[in-house]
Amino acid sequence: MIKKSLVYPIVIFMLALIISACSPKPTAGPADRIAMTFMAGYRPQANLPFVGAYVAQAKGYFEDQGLAVTINHSAGGGEHLQLTTLGHIQVTTQDVAVLLKRRADPGLPIVSFALIGQRGQQAFAALASSGLQTPRDWEGLLVGYKGTPPPDLLALLKAAGADPDLVELVNVGFDPRVLTEGRVDVYPVFKSNEPFLIRSWGFDVTLWDAADYGIPTLGLAYVTSEETLEAHPDLLARFLRAALQGIDFAAQNPDEAVEIVLSYTGPETDRAHMLFMLQTELLDYTSESTETYGSGWQTLAQWQALADFLVDAEAMSAIDVSKAFTNAILDLANLLP
Repeated sequence: MIKKSLVYPIVIFMLALIISACSPKPTAGPADRIAMTFMAGYRPQANLPFVGAYVAQAKGYFEDQGLAVTINHSAGGGEHLQLTTLGHIQVTTQDVAVLLKRRADPGLPIVSFALIGQRGQQAFAALASSGLQTPRDWEGLLVGYKGTPPPDLLALLKAAGADPDLVELVNVGFDPRVLTEGRVDVYPVFKSNEPFLIRSWGFDVTLWDAADYGIPTLGLAYVTSEETLEAHPDLLARFLRAALQGIDFAAQNPDEAVEIVLSYTGPETDRAHMLFMLQTELLDYTSESTETYGSGWQTLAQWQALADFLVDAEAMSAIDVSKAFTNAILDLANLLP
């Protein structure tokens, strides 16, 4: 059952398009390098695909690939997808489930060319002191969701053998203090973010990841438009080669990578929080596919399973999943010197 929201509606005004700050098309850049724009899909932080670009910029990997990359950040209103579709930026990031939904409606021609998060970003948390062991223990309790109940929440209950009618669902917004103050028993989190905050307040947490219950999930991907993919595959390959090199550096040198992240977030950002985010997302960077074919690889089976799950949950209409991603750019990047 769904309970009335614990939060009041908030009207958020934000700038939708900052076209003047973005390169309209790849052009000749400094010292004959090709100018392009990467827009991270959210504010500056240590999300792994963001880190790959930050490190590639700082270490000269983009320059080594003949690129002059401008790094911008989305304000959080989805403008990065619109700007990518319009060709004002060449590369952005997006959660795969959202990419699939946006291809289905309103039909955005966006394509993943490297899957960085091989598992989903989200999980559900309870205070460890609650003693909850499985989602079946959620019966009779208040379980939070953000915005609308996500398909993985309902699937998680089903997979654990819980009766959804015995779970009281409530819209909790984006403040994890709702959990620590006891206003809900289970709270939805981004695995690399809120658990750190909750623990920093003196509370340990138990996490449930839908992927652990066999539910299809995928995380962040590097994304471009169909037009850019067709017109500038070499540029995308050079970007990807440098960005993956940046991620590899971050995995080997996390402390230095976080220092680079702080140059974007500002020195007031909690360094330990960014390190936790980086290390958490590195755990989801690999899978059986990447062990076999290399970092960033994506398979039709992965994408189709998630799409079928979302369609069955009536979260999107059916689409041709094979057009939503490509490994061609990764193949091309592997051929670069």
